[in-house]
Amino acid sequence: MRRRATGAAAVTAAALCLACVPAAGTAAATPAGHGRPAPAPTAQVWLTTADGSQQLQRQAPVAFDRGPSDLTTITVDPNRTYQRMDGFGGALTDSSAAVLSRLPSRTRDAAMRQLFDPRDGIGVSFLRQPVGSSDFTASATHYTYDDMPAGQTDFGLRHFSVAHDQAQILPLLRQAKRLNPRLTVMATPWSPPAWMKDSDSLVGGHLKDDPRIYDAYARYLVKFVQAYAAAGVPVDYLTVQNEPQNRKPNAYPGTDLPVQAEVKVIQALGPLLHKASPRTRILAYDHNWTTHPDDVATAGELGEDPQTDYPYEVLDSPAAKWIAGTAYHCYSGDPSAQTALHDAHPDKGIWFTECSGSHGATDTPAQIFRGTLTWHARTITVGTTRNWAKSVADWNIALDADGGPHNGGCDTCTALLTVQPDGTVTTSAEFSTIGHLSKFVVPGAVRIGSTNYGTTGWNGQLTDVAFRNPDGSTALVVHNENDDPRSFAVAVGDRTFEYSLPGGALATFTWPRSADLTSRLREVPLEGASATSQPAGQGAADLAIDADGSTRWSSGAAQTPGQYVQLDLGRRTQFRRVAVDSGDNLGDYARGWQISTSDDGTHWRTAAAGAGTGQLTDVDLPRTTTARYVRVTQTGTAANWWSLADIRLYR
Repeated sequence: MRRRATGAAAVTAAALCLACVPAAGTAAATPAGHGRPAPAPTAQVWLTTADGSQQLQRQAPVAFDRGPSDLTTITVDPNRTYQRMDGFGGALTDSSAAVLSRLPSRTRDAAMRQLFDPRDGIGVSFLRQPVGSSDFTASATHYTYDDMPAGQTDFGLRHFSVAHDQAQILPLLRQAKRLNPRLTVMATPWSPPAWMKDSDSLVGGHLKDDPRIYDAYARYLVKFVQAYAAAGVPVDYLTVQNEPQNRKPNAYPGTDLPVQAEVKVIQALGPLLHKASPRTRILAYDHNWTTHPDDVATAGELGEDPQTDYPYEVLDSPAAKWIAGTAYHCYSGDPSAQTALHDAHPDKGIWFTECSGSHGATDTPAQIFRGTLTWHARTITVGTTRNWAKSVADWNIALDADGGPHNGGCDTCTALLTVQPDGTVTTSAEFSTIGHLSKFVVPGAVRIGSTNYGTTGWNGQLTDVAFRNPDGSTALVVHNENDDPRSFAVAVGDRTFEYSLPGGALATFTWPRSADLTSRLREVPLEGASATSQPAGQGAADLAIDADGSTRWSSGAAQTPGQYVQLDLGRRTQFRRVAVDSGDNLGDYARGWQISTSDDGTHWRTAAAGAGTGQLTDVDLPRTTTARYVRVTQTGTAANWWSLADIRLYR
């Protein structure tokens, strides 16, 4: 058995400017000289507090120690890998470009460095660009790249031009790519040209159900991709319609694009795009985790099918051969929808592509910052990435102090940067929730395993996500959902450090590749396993083996010897370590424990036993064990309940 020592280190503010913060990816630890022991590995720490007094500010580093801790322990497992990341950022909308372009060149360049420079800024690495006008345009009139007088068409696309973007948007995009050459660019149209629609308007209506229109729209999108590439901004991903279920946009471009129409567009676009720009991949849907209730209601008013399984229907269609994956927004549902789609279509990727900060009309700046930071931290920063998202994009990267300019749509949206009336540039909570990822997790990084106790719906616990960068360094992002400070430990292999986060705070911990921060053990998959308990307690026993630290089985009664949770692995399985994790409710651990194994569920042999002292007990068995059944028995006595959030086996 291994326990982790107590004594959490307090957070120390060491406020440093971003220019003093090294870029993501840290060199491998240097070996000690001959005859000297290697220094303990050290984690660097950056903090944002819920009151905004510290934003992405570097703290005192914390050293890994050997041995266990009694605190809630986030176990980082570099051997469990998930999706590969493309990047993090937002959108350089027409409004953002206008606001930035009005600044004096020196101030504008500083703002661009603050956003895109991996060393002197937060290294924004993903942009989702509108194809034509959106609600966030500084233009008095909405536009596409092939607008024609009412009643006229342009099937030859002879009037196609991206001249509008050449004044402000494209120069800023080229500057962004110079600052961060690893920048990924996605493009999304809010509307096809009006002559392609049954409404003859950019605002609302449908794409005409006509093969000539599908072909023309596909060629229009290809011409956009080619024009941007010629302007020095290659497009990596393309969707065919922003929010296709928003059937009645509020005075800004939008198109009611049913599944059948999206499928036809993609079938026309796929072969043309593959030939013209093989690097550009198509993403489907580009809308909410679930169909918004307002969109369901509007579908009823129009006599249309609400198509609440839209992303599934597209991926189940013949168009799927051209589709790399699905793009999601945050305005209805929760990120678990991403995992559900991934499980149904594991060969297709998930990208999270839009979520704007917003606020109430009477909210104070402090309320806006805290509310945005805490919701985005648990839902977007952690929630989307723990649910297979390869990108995390908010909405505007810059707006003025009134949340504009905009033409229709949202009048309470916020951005990563705000240009104040006096010309100064300030950072918002979204700057931090994106920056805690983008500065430390580089494109090509892989999400790795980490135990997690919080939820996107808020449960007051710790929530986190971890990544391994291409150079082998690790970034761990942790958010304290609670209003009170929380102390916890982080374990990697046989090393541990302890820390305390203020209430509502968000932190990133980074450490270099090190032989001391690896594990020879691999977690045993428990898919197909089941669990039972005595007593029945509160919560199904299977919650102890669902790989989710936010769910748990509890005894529901005072601790008495003989209470247990029993696993049926389904077949004889080899393992040499049992991790007994009580979760993030301090004190809910078994005061005594015994690990028993069996091949038939009737005849049991004791593998290990001991006294419980904290939230996580890692039980290293004397030898590799093979068994079908594993039982964790409570052997102590205490007035309080005991819980199991996670039982993990390793070999």
